[in-house]
Amino acid sequence: MRFASREDAGVRLGCLLRAEGLEIDLTLGLPRGGVVVAAAVARELRRPLDVLVVRKIGHPGYREFAVGALAEPDIMVLDEASMARSRVARAQLDEVIREERTRLREYSARFHQAGLPDLQGKSVLLVDDGLATGATTEAAVLAARRRGANRVLVGTPVASVGAVERLAPVADAVKALFVDPDFEAVGQYYIIFRQTSDDEVLALLRSARAGELY
Repeated sequence: MRFASREDAGVRLGCLLRAEGLEIDLTLGLPRGGVVVAAAVARELRRPLDVLVVRKIGHPGYREFAVGALAEPDIMVLDEASMARSRVARAQLDEVIREERTRLREYSARFHQAGLPDLQGKSVLLVDDGLATGATTEAAVLAARRRGANRVLVGTPVASVGAVERLAPVADAVKALFVDPDFEAVGQYYIIFRQTSDDEVLALLRSARAGELY
């Protein structure tokens, strides 16, 4: 399965969720690419759109390899098994965590100019453009629960088997159009998979708040 773009993937995911009769109060995209997918899902479900900011904690020697994740305002998930296998030095890891906490605060301030959305007692859908390990989404699920969400679901166009297995115990449901046992990278499932800018995210959030998504 391949998608023309993140928006195409979001429309297809949203149509599936609408056909299933999914009822939620709020759609939360995981910046940045996940917000494009989430905007299309929110439009199909006719629900409000906002974001939940997450940051990957990369291995100190190879930052693309995730050993954990942060989610606003104060959730941290570490993969102890991965750190043990790759022999991560704690002092080096702490430096990475400090850097990513700073970036998390910066992105949170940028994308939540009117403050964090109220999740108390709500049913929320967390959306990303793909789930490789599921680490950042796990942190997002835990953050949503800590902020009082009554029900937390995860939606994505594509996921690895491992990510779904990781998230199943912590989320109320994981909805994916395609779960690939041979998953390698999120980008392989998209024809167009360019980097999403901060300005694009802010434009989608402004449109959602103005009611222009619908």
